[in-house]
Amino acid sequence: MSDYVVSARKYRPNSFENLIGQDNIAKTLKNSIARGQLAHAYLFCGPRGVGKTTSARIFAKAINCSNPSADMEPCGECESCRSFAEGRSYCIHELDAASNNGVEDIKALMDQVQIPPQVGKYSVYIIDEVHMLSQAAFNAFLKTLEEPPAYAIFILCTTEKHKIIPTILSRCQTYDFNRISVPDIMRNIRDIADKENVKIDDESIHVIARKADGAMRDALTIFDQTVAFCGTDIKYEDVLRNLNVLDYEYSFRLTDAALKGDYATALLILDEVLSKGFNALYFVVSLGEHLRDLLVSRTGGLESLLDYPETLRERYRQQAEQCSVAFIYNALGCISACEAGFKTAANQRLHIEYTLMKICFLNSKPDTAAVAAPVVKKEEPVKVERGGEVTAETKKEEPAKVEKAEPAKVEKVEEKKEAPAARPRKSAATLSLSSLVEEANKEQKPVEEGNSDDPIPSEEQVKKVWQGVIDMCSANQSSMRLASIFKAATYNITDGPEGKILTIKVETEATQKWVKEKFQTRMETKMRTDLGSRKFIFNVDVKPQEEIKPIIYLNEDKAKVLVQSNPELHNLINDLDLKS
Repeated sequence: MSDYVVSARKYRPNSFENLIGQDNIAKTLKNSIARGQLAHAYLFCGPRGVGKTTSARIFAKAINCSNPSADMEPCGECESCRSFAEGRSYCIHELDAASNNGVEDIKALMDQVQIPPQVGKYSVYIIDEVHMLSQAAFNAFLKTLEEPPAYAIFILCTTEKHKIIPTILSRCQTYDFNRISVPDIMRNIRDIADKENVKIDDESIHVIARKADGAMRDALTIFDQTVAFCGTDIKYEDVLRNLNVLDYEYSFRLTDAALKGDYATALLILDEVLSKGFNALYFVVSLGEHLRDLLVSRTGGLESLLDYPETLRERYRQQAEQCSVAFIYNALGCISACEAGFKTAANQRLHIEYTLMKICFLNSKPDTAAVAAPVVKKEEPVKVERGGEVTAETKKEEPAKVEKAEPAKVEKVEEKKEAPAARPRKSAATLSLSSLVEEANKEQKPVEEGNSDDPIPSEEQVKKVWQGVIDMCSANQSSMRLASIFKAATYNITDGPEGKILTIKVETEATQKWVKEKFQTRMETKMRTDLGSRKFIFNVDVKPQEEIKPIIYLNEDKAKVLVQSNPELHNLINDLDLKS
């Protein structure tokens, strides 16, 4: 069996030049070596797999190298470099703080620090996963870290900087490592694939790079896993199946269906994704990312925000040309709402299907045929007198006049055909104050143009419509304040010269002013529309002071009220002598 070495170790950088994605840190460290301005303690922090420990090793080699290059790269040939490469260096030490995190381990390290280096100028101590040290170990390490011998340099590496105590942080020069970009990871994987004679396309490399989430070590581990699964000839479909990654093709197909208003295809695509075992929320998130990439593709100057291979970029540009900014914006709003309500939805699949249908209907106009359809009247015979004879003829068909449909009139015609039924109303769960105003504005015209002899609504009708308004406001989060005011208010219904008058009484003048200025006209218009009559007035007044119930806050006051309302409790207190 051959001695196989994983790519993350085999192709681990051994010089600053080969370090990927951390150019600013490499430049700073090389400059400090060239100028002889070496600190006694460094802290390398950042996400996993981005090169913290690797940079510490390269830095340790460089400061002990006998023949560094002009740009302060270790030569790799001197005794110090060769001893470190062979694992027998006496001047570069590594300590795993995850397994050596006690006070005894730190004391042993402090004893070791007293020994000067045998080869090279400095004794470098690399402590990996330093955040795993115990509180006592940190405290024991403080003095040595603050004033070590002149030849001792400490390099602390951690992925969780927030767990390091402030007294340690203040003694170190801190270097924050960044996540490695997708293009940098793709270039490195391409180089390694060429060296290993592995045939792989750019789309497959991009999937691996995105899956790694900025960690080069993770990317190389996934690459080795893919090679083990696919062999030296890697296909895009095999990568998706091996890594369980959702194909871009689903998002492209679903967007095409949404642009055509084909909600049936969208639902079938969702069913196909779920049948392959993908998480439903992951599908929604990937669709949101796809819409974001479409917006970036169609907006000039944002090309740098799209880290895809050129073939995929071109496909995004082509589909983005078919989408308007308004469509993408509204679709992203639907996706955000779906993500927010996914966990609390009773039927999560239906929740996503409803979102997909909303997206598919963004480009289609609402169906108003039922409202705007003209009423066809039955032809009636007309009596015509000709030469003393009366004959019956039908009216000649006249050109139809295009007129704006009036919902109120259409409703009256339908009432003749069917039994009287309650006027259809929107669901309270889908209404807000803004939709209430919009509906009122739309329906205001038919009411104002109605017959001046509108019937006066009955008191029961007014009560029913008023309760419907309260329920509508209560069902929407944005109108909860208005709903609480309406619930707490008392009301009475009286007859006036212009019809029924609904007067609600609120508790303060400030509340009266707020409701009058912002909602009185809207509520009146809304209720007139629901009542089907203009002979209605909505009014807001203030309760008399004696009608306002005082709010009891203190326990003592609550007890007094309870005793006053219950004479037997008063007698019990006197009998047991409980008065304080």
